[in-house]
Order: sequence, then structure tokens, then C-alpha cells
Amino acid sequence: MRLNIAILDDERSQTEKISTVVRDWSEREGHRCELRTFFSAEEFLFEYESDSSYDILLLDVEMGEISGISLAKRIRKENNRAEIIFITSHFEFAGEGYEVDALHYLVKPISEAKLCEVLSKAAEKLSVEPPSVVITCGGETVKLYESEILYTESFLHYIVIHTREKEYKLKESISFFEEKLSEDFFRAHRSYLVSLKHIVRISRTCVLLDDRTEIPLARGKYNDINRAFIARN
Repeated sequence: MRLNIAILDDERSQTEKISTVVRDWSEREGHRCELRTFFSAEEFLFEYESDSSYDILLLDVEMGEISGISLAKRIRKENNRAEIIFITSHFEFAGEGYEVDALHYLVKPISEAKLCEVLSKAAEKLSVEPPSVVITCGGETVKLYESEILYTESFLHYIVIHTREKEYKLKESISFFEEKLSEDFFRAHRSYLVSLKHIVRISRTCVLLDDRTEIPLARGKYNDINRAFIARN
């Protein structure tokens, strides 16, 4: 398995130690590993603009002006697939990792055995193909991962699929499209299909998504969407 891995830590000795463990682990497990090291979030972001294809990110929580937590939040806006592993001297930061779906927290001094265990878990998760849907839009066939879809909106004989990056308009009914998706999606309204994974708040009249979009909630749907949301989170 080919893996692009980034290590971010402002302590050079720590970065070198982790790099050695990662290289030994990848060679032992038979993975082809492309490893990059960075000493600040700013340095990483400069490179990230031209190449965002990272599979595993090992992030020091406490770094300069931009912390590992803040950096992870930025990355999650664009890339839901990367496995994030936090490195910290203070375990009280662990609660914040849930916001970015972090795989694990490693507390300094890092155990080599534990780091290898977590890397293997990350590789295992990455080897499983996540749910996706294939659409035809603008003369192109596009594979969309379900995690990319925020919500789908219907207009007469068309639907618009909203992701963070762009919108896809295709001639299809929302009911037909709903049948292609997993139970991670809920029909909040006759014209709206919403991802349960991207909901941050539910009220009697609408749901709020993590990109701050408000989706209307049909009368009588409140209890059903609450049950579905709890079951999927």
C-alpha cells in the first residue's frame, strides 16, 4: 500500500525520532511510504496548497501561532479521508480531537510500539474503500465519496449535490438519488436530502450543517431525524 505521510512537530529531535519509527514500520509492513516533515503549520500549509494528497498526518498539538488542532480543522474542511494522529505533552487536549475525527492521541514521550500500532490501524482504515456514488454531470462521470456530500437539493426535474468544493447539477429525481446512498443520509424535507455526518444542530424547523448552511426540516420529522442522528454518531 502506498502512503503519503506528513509529520509536523516544532521539535527537530522529536520529528527525527518519529520519522525513524515510521520508516521502520512501513518497511516491516511492506508499505511504500512517502514521508515529509514540517516544523510549523505555516510551512505545511504552504506546501499543502500545491499537494494535499496526504493519507496520514502526525500533528503536534502545540505549535507556534497555528496549533495542531487549528490545522486539523482547516484540513478537515477539504479532506475527510486523511487519518489524523495528534502528538501532545498534555492529554487534556484530547477532547478537541473529536471535532476533527482524530484517530488517536499519542502522549510524549511516545512509545514506539504504540505509534506502530496506531499507524497500522490508520493503514487498515485507509485500505477500506468508503461509501461512494457515481454520477454523470456535464458530460463527465464523477465518483463522489458520501463523506464529501453535505446535502442534496431538488429543483423540478433536477437535483443539485452540494459539497464543500463545488456543486453538481444533474437530471434526476431526489427520491431516485436517495436510493443510491447509505443510511447516513436523511430526507429532511421533500426537496432536501441531508448528510447526518455533517449536522451540528437540529431544531424543530431546520438543521444546521458544519458549513453553516441551514436546511429546512419538514413538520413531523423532528423526532425521526433526532433518532437517526444519534444512531449514526
